[in-house]
Amino acid sequence: MFDTMVIATDGSASVRRAVRVALDLAERFDASVHALYVIDAGDVETAPERLRDEMRDALTERGEEALAEVKAETERDVTVAVREGRPAAEISNYAREVDADAVAMGTRGRHGENRFLIGSVAERVVRSCPVPVLTVRQLETDKADPLLDGDDDAVDADEAA
Repeated sequence: MFDTMVIATDGSASVRRAVRVALDLAERFDASVHALYVIDAGDVETAPERLRDEMRDALTERGEEALAEVKAETERDVTVAVREGRPAAEISNYAREVDADAVAMGTRGRHGENRFLIGSVAERVVRSCPVPVLTVRQLETDKADPLLDGDDDAVDADEAA
């Protein structure tokens, strides 16, 4: 069902659960894994011109750290990529390039008026990506997450519910 999985990461805590879920699916389907970090070109372009190169370098370093975290979560081979551009477009383009069967990404679960005012990279990817997109919501901090606690049967328990 899944031969190639793309995991879009921004290195934030809210994406950790999505990484674990995606890696679990990749393991179950013996899928190849690609991890992608996108430097938001808008962040770079809005910085003062004299700071843009430093900002790009800092964001590239952050991306490499985020990708290293994905690789550290699994014994599977992970192909990594850092891109620069509009995140939703870059994620969709990358999925096309690698002929992905699915894209997995986290969502912070914004809702209400803020979702309409701020927008959401995950929402844009869901609307524009040519392949299925698995969005994994960050759980509230006071709720235990068996995936983050290393419970290998966590997805099975969720499927049974």
